[in-house]
Amino acid sequence: MITVVHGLVPPPSTLLGQLPVALPVPLDVFVVLAVVAVALALFVLQPVSIDTTAIALMVALILLGPWTGVSPEEGVSGFSNPATLTVLSMFVLSEGVRQTGVIQILTRKMESFAGDSEFRQLLATVGLSGPFAGFVNNTPIVAVLIPAVINLAKKTGTSPSKLLIPLSFASMMGGTLTVIGTSTNLLASDIWTQIGPTGEPFSLFEFTQLGVVVLAVGSVYLLTVGRYLTPARITAEGSPTDQFGMSDYLTDVVVDEESDLVGSQVRALRRRDLDLDVFQIVRNGRTIVRGLPSERIRAGDVLSVRADQETLEQVIEDEHLALLPELRDAAVDEGTSLPEEVVSARHAWNRSPASDAAPAADETEGKDDEAGDEADDDETETSLTEVVLLPGPWSNRRDGVVGFEREFDATVLAIRRGNEVIRQRLRDVDPQAGDVLLVQTSADVLDRIRTDANVVVSSDERWEEFDRRQIPIALGIVAGVVGLAALEYLPIMVSALAGVVAMLFSGILRPEDAYDAVDWDVIFLLAGVIPLGIAFEASGTADLIATGIVAGSAVLPPIAMLATFYLGTAIVTEMVSNNASIVLMLPIAVEVAGQLGANAFAFALAVTFAASTPLLSPVGYQTNLMVYGPGGYKFTDFARVGAPLQLILTVVTTAGIAFFWGL
Repeated sequence: MITVVHGLVPPPSTLLGQLPVALPVPLDVFVVLAVVAVALALFVLQPVSIDTTAIALMVALILLGPWTGVSPEEGVSGFSNPATLTVLSMFVLSEGVRQTGVIQILTRKMESFAGDSEFRQLLATVGLSGPFAGFVNNTPIVAVLIPAVINLAKKTGTSPSKLLIPLSFASMMGGTLTVIGTSTNLLASDIWTQIGPTGEPFSLFEFTQLGVVVLAVGSVYLLTVGRYLTPARITAEGSPTDQFGMSDYLTDVVVDEESDLVGSQVRALRRRDLDLDVFQIVRNGRTIVRGLPSERIRAGDVLSVRADQETLEQVIEDEHLALLPELRDAAVDEGTSLPEEVVSARHAWNRSPASDAAPAADETEGKDDEAGDEADDDETETSLTEVVLLPGPWSNRRDGVVGFEREFDATVLAIRRGNEVIRQRLRDVDPQAGDVLLVQTSADVLDRIRTDANVVVSSDERWEEFDRRQIPIALGIVAGVVGLAALEYLPIMVSALAGVVAMLFSGILRPEDAYDAVDWDVIFLLAGVIPLGIAFEASGTADLIATGIVAGSAVLPPIAMLATFYLGTAIVTEMVSNNASIVLMLPIAVEVAGQLGANAFAFALAVTFAASTPLLSPVGYQTNLMVYGPGGYKFTDFARVGAPLQLILTVVTTAGIAFFWGL
């Protein structure tokens, strides 16, 4: 134990104040800028998840409190901040609306309206996702619409890629309609309360008129110029294996009686240093998928495997296996008949989802053949399915594809990450948010996957069963939340929390549904970055940076400075999260406005709108990441479509702010 004697050891601030080299800026500002630089590097490079960086930022600001001006109470204040609690409530309210099926019903209407016309499909996609995003969190809207859009595209021969970027962009622009449209708006409102001249938060419809203009202009762009700039990366025709290019990687092999594999478990084959996966076994005309790792291989089994040609040749030679087509050809040549289980087997990737019955496999290693035969009496349907990983927990997991397979009892055959398809060494790959996984699984497991809030079954043509009687109640609750906040009868946070209570008491949601609906990464991110705004103000960092900006651009008129802040914030948001960018840029923008003698509210709006609509990359906003894999896009496709729109919105937003609120 080390004891510090008061008076003998100077405090840290005194020690740092005695540095031999004079700093170009005050020490407090230097410390805050150093913390920000480290945080920005972590946000951009992401060696750890963004929410982890945010919490580390919070802790650093507290530990360096003598210079950052952030006390322990202020450091953790983000968890009880009105913006954080309101965002949490909106996640729950959005889930309540989703579980009634109202969005799914509207998507059916969308399909009926769109028909075979690509233009009408695009119009329906933009028209449904944009306005809704002003009142319901845009993440669940996009999650619900991804399978609807993909199925619509497949039915009509349209490339899903032509519709998915517009879906994401429209939902982002729709979020600018109200304060509750995005977490960015709510955080900006909270910061404005602290540093704005009025000390009042944004009202619910504070900037709706500008949001309507932005959504209208953006929608026209997506329906005209953007329509021709959006590439068709994925064709609507062909099976999932064709779209993933799996024809050369999937095949059937038959286990010979002399094979060393007879009696061993499938997991033993997976443990070998081979890039090979068994994704199902056909035995006596039945398909085994469930509990596959513990299933014991028998002579005559037809194994459906994923492997490259070199690995397959090695396994066939070493393990006494035979390609199914070769056996069939040999039987024809020699005039002999094949075993029934071989004749009845068909390639798994050419089956319809409901065409084969599959038995339940052994669940434990100690089960004998009799138990396995009894399990074979249980029939289940199998299918190939595309699963999209949503932003959230996948960024933090390090158990790779094996962890996904273990959690969902499914076999991953390929991964599409943007326009790249990963087909080899899958067990060495860590799935990421936005990835599309091609999986083989049983129907009952697929039903369980559908209920997981962190994934979307992108090729799903089946809809969940909803209780439509709850629709009026759920919509009434959301209308009440909006109405009470709009009339300023209750603060937005209070009305939103009251809405959550109503959702739970009405039975629309269970408590576990509410917990699962919350994107906790966003909540911890908000709680972590909010103290940074406090540090910016308390240390004088915002004032110093604003002074430098004003001095360096003295010849620019206020409207040019406004446009510069809009475009600058949009670029910063592409490198860090939208919530982090609003915390960094909003205090500086307000300080610049004050030194210019301009309207501070105008500058706050420019930063808020820019942080809510990053259009240049798939990592700038979570809805962009959600459509990145399903659309098969290249990284640059977002800039190809989004850069012209970003410039258009820079002009439109700047002019709109000047028109509605003045400078």
